[in-house]
Amino acid sequence: ADAFSLQKVLETFRSCLSEEKEVYMKYYLAGWQELVSFMNTLGNVFSFISKDVVSKIQILENFLTGESGSHYVTIQSMVKYELENDLVDITKRGNHPESGCRTLLRLHRALRWLELFLDSLRTSKEDSKTSVMCSDAYNESLAQHHPWLIRKAVGVAFCALPGRDTFFEVMNAGDQAHVVALLGESLPLISEVYQITEDLYAKNNLLELP
Repeated sequence: ADAFSLQKVLETFRSCLSEEKEVYMKYYLAGWQELVSFMNTLGNVFSFISKDVVSKIQILENFLTGESGSHYVTIQSMVKYELENDLVDITKRGNHPESGCRTLLRLHRALRWLELFLDSLRTSKEDSKTSVMCSDAYNESLAQHHPWLIRKAVGVAFCALPGRDTFFEVMNAGDQAHVVALLGESLPLISEVYQITEDLYAKNNLLELP
């Protein structure tokens, strides 16, 4: 795998949106690949999330390259196609535990956590604690979807996070000022992709898929 590059995150999320503000699945997944590589550079701390993310990316890539691939080109087309063809388990786990809609929702929730965490890194001070930033971001996002045992384990894992300087180093984007500037460019794009997805899911009552 290539070294993580924050620049690539910027580029993939910039490519994510069509002129009509539809989200291209291909670039969404490519952006996630970059974020996974970011998590992996920090060792095993995030493996409980990154392993899950990797399996979800794979499911969606299989849809994209499969025989119905044309329906999965954008997140909007996927939602429309799966809903129209009853391919989503809306109220309880059933015949479609790995539907595109459910799979993407899991990535969507994790994206919010990373977005919040990276944003607090961007605005952090020298003495800010990464474990606190990460926990706060987690509690505001993913935690509400995780059972207690996972939340407990995650809390312990975050205590092992390296310091702020290490995070700035693994961003692979020059000095801290440059990293902060690049994050400042990337995060609004990630945030916009997140918000468009959130609104689409809300409109179709998909935010609580089992």
